[in-house]
Amino acid sequence: MPDAILDDISHRRGQQEAASKTTLPIHDPSCYLCPGNKRAQGDVNPNYESTFVFVNDYSAVKEDQADYEPGEMHGDLSGLLLRAEAVKGKCYVVTFSPSHNLTLADLSPQEILPVIQKWTDIYTAHLDPSSPLATVAHATTLPPQSHSDGGGSSYVKPNSQYRYMQIFENKGAAMGCSNPHPHGQIWVTSGLPEEPSLELAQLQKYRREQGGPHLLEDYAKLESEKKERMVFENEAFVALCPWWATWPFEVMIVSRRHKRALVDLDDKDKEMLAEAMAEVTRRYDNLFETQFPYSTGIHQAPLSGTLTEIEASHFHIHFYPPLLRSATVRKFLVGYEMMAEAQRDITPEQAAARLRVCGGELYRRRLRDG
Repeated sequence: MPDAILDDISHRRGQQEAASKTTLPIHDPSCYLCPGNKRAQGDVNPNYESTFVFVNDYSAVKEDQADYEPGEMHGDLSGLLLRAEAVKGKCYVVTFSPSHNLTLADLSPQEILPVIQKWTDIYTAHLDPSSPLATVAHATTLPPQSHSDGGGSSYVKPNSQYRYMQIFENKGAAMGCSNPHPHGQIWVTSGLPEEPSLELAQLQKYRREQGGPHLLEDYAKLESEKKERMVFENEAFVALCPWWATWPFEVMIVSRRHKRALVDLDDKDKEMLAEAMAEVTRRYDNLFETQFPYSTGIHQAPLSGTLTEIEASHFHIHFYPPLLRSATVRKFLVGYEMMAEAQRDITPEQAAARLRVCGGELYRRRLRDG
C-alpha cells in the first residue's frame, strides 16, 4: 500500500503510558484455578505442575441439554421467520501454568508446548473415528474427569459424536476474563458455529475454483514474499497482520504448509507453533508495556465432516486485541462500523511494523531486573 495512503489513514499517533508491573502472587488461595484449591462445585484441583483440564463448572453447553421442541405456530409467520436449534456439547477449562501470575507472554516456547499437546489430546479424544484425520492422530488419553469423579483419576468419554471443537482464550478484563490465572477454554458442540462455517465455505470455494490449491497456504506464501504485513515467521508458521484485519493489532498465525488440524502437526511443527505463539504474545505486551488483552482462537478441521470439508480446512489461529493507541485507549466498533462496515484506525502494514520492533525480552523482566 502506498506510503501516502498509509500516512493519511494513520492520522492518530500512539501515546505511551507508564509500564505496568505484575503484582499478582504465584499462588492465590482464593483462585479456583490454582493447584490444590477448591472449585465452585466442590472439586479440589490436584497439585498440578504443568497444565490442568477439567469440565467447566459453569458450562455454556451440556451433553444433557434438553432437545428443542418448537411450540404451536397457530398459522402465523413464526414457522417461516423464527427458527431455533438445540446445541449439545461439553465445555472444558485448560490452565496453561500452575503459576497464578504468568501469561502466555511470560512462558517460553518449551513451557507453551504442553498446552499445545493438551489441546491435541482433547481434539483427538473427540475426533470422529471415521474422519480421515483419525488415521494420523496418535493414541491419547480420554477426556477430563466429570464433577462426579471428585477430581480423581476416573475419566469419561463424550456420549455423542460432536461436530466442532472451538479452542480459545480471553485474556484480560477488557475481554471479559474474570480470573487472571492463565487459562483458556474448549467448547465442543453438536453444530458447526457460524464463523468457522463461513471460513470453511470460502476455503472450499477457493480450492474448487482454483483446481486444488489451498487458500491459506497460498496466502501464507504471498505474505512471506511481500514481508510488509509480517510480524514473525519460522520454518512452519507465519504470524502476520492480515490484509482484511478489523482490529488495530489483529494477528493471524498460519501454517505455511497445508495442515488440517492439530493432529497433522508433528513434533517440530508444535515446537514452531509454540515459538510463534510466544513471539506474538510477548510483542503484544511489549507494544504498550502492559498486560495486552485479546481474544484468540484456533480454527481447524471439524471433528466430524465430509471429506471435502476436512481436506479444505487449514489450521490457523486468530488474535483479536482491542487496544488502539495505548494501554488504556481501545478501539470501539460503533456507529458506521456497526451499521455499515469496519474502518481501519491504522493499516495492517503499520501495525505489523510496530509489532516487529517489539521483539526481544519481555518488558516485565526488564522492570524486575532493573
